[in-house]
Amino acid sequence: MLTHPTLDQLRALKLDGMADAFVELQSQDNARDLLHAEWLALLLDREAAKRDTSRFQSRLRSAKLRHSQASIEDVDYRAARRLDKAMFQQLATGRWIAEHRNVLVTGKCGVGKSWLSCALAQKACRDGYTVHYARAPRLFAELELAHGDGRFARLFRTLIKTDLLILDDWGPDRLTASQRRDLMEIIEDRYGRGSTLITSQLPVEAWHEVIAEPTFADAILDRLVHNAYRLALEGPSMRKPEAEAAVSTSDTSSTATTQTKPSKGARK
Repeated sequence: MLTHPTLDQLRALKLDGMADAFVELQSQDNARDLLHAEWLALLLDREAAKRDTSRFQSRLRSAKLRHSQASIEDVDYRAARRLDKAMFQQLATGRWIAEHRNVLVTGKCGVGKSWLSCALAQKACRDGYTVHYARAPRLFAELELAHGDGRFARLFRTLIKTDLLILDDWGPDRLTASQRRDLMEIIEDRYGRGSTLITSQLPVEAWHEVIAEPTFADAILDRLVHNAYRLALEGPSMRKPEAEAAVSTSDTSSTATTQTKPSKGARK
């Protein structure tokens, strides 16, 4: 078989998955017993898998998640934050995105709101959905700049068309008139077409005051809340054990240092 010309043709056609599988099969003695149809099936499976992985990685890069390594498989259900395991596992199926429903995650600082949201977003990318992540304060600042430099229409289309929009760190500052209008337009155009996930340190009941204008607040929250799943997390910050461990390690190191002669330049 003309191995090199075949590989060159596969690479030229950008069938890199098939090319890699072809090389592997050529080096395996038991591959000689395979039928031509079986060879072709293995090559096609590898190409399909490679393309799926490539598309997933592209969606994940475009999402720009705060915690890109977060995944639903790594969620710690034993942590003291009252995470509803049954509900979260239901959300992990991604059905809520297919149904264009929303998710509202509330809780004090450090309980893992952003991480859990990114884990759901990563699963959404795996399932073939597009995701756009943004911290709410930065998004509002970007929208304000976009109004002035002509980028608003393009940014608005991006926010509207994505399957899952994540607004992280909603509140506690009250919205300005411009921010209210922008948020209203975004939520209105996404209603029934895409899913929105919002995290906030404030309970949902306090969001009306953050929007700060009754008419806008009623309209925005009606579209966000009535079909939303709610995850209300409670408990101490999950960052505290890490900080305490670091202090403990530092104390242990200091004690050990006092028992031995310190070297020059060891202290920073």
